[in-house]
Amino acid sequence: MVKKTDRKIERTRRHIRVRRKISGTAERPRLCVYRSNSNIYVQVIDDVAGKTLAQASTLDKEIKTKHSNKAAAKEVGALIAKRAMEKNIKSVVFDRGGYIYHGVVKELAEAAREGGLEF
Repeated sequence: MVKKTDRKIERTRRHIRVRRKISGTAERPRLCVYRSNSNIYVQVIDDVAGKTLAQASTLDKEIKTKHSNKAAAKEVGALIAKRAMEKNIKSVVFDRGGYIYHGVVKELAEAAREGGLEF
């Protein structure tokens, strides 16, 4: 009998595999993406110190689109770029969180690049 694969577990495995290779430092923190069915969350993390330097999500008051779609991803990407630039963070390592670089994740990354972040 063939068992159905659990998509959440598969994503977690991919994320762990990616995290072995990338890590955020104070000079170049990690831009981490989490996407749920209803919201999008982004954090800029310094893994050496174990601190979150900036964050943005669709739950923020500045975001007008309150869903997990491409329009909301553009707004969140622009907001995280703005908040990172306020803290003098210009260069980051992009952590797609085990998600495919397509759709919502791609729109968020492109909006962050347009906002001034380099990765």
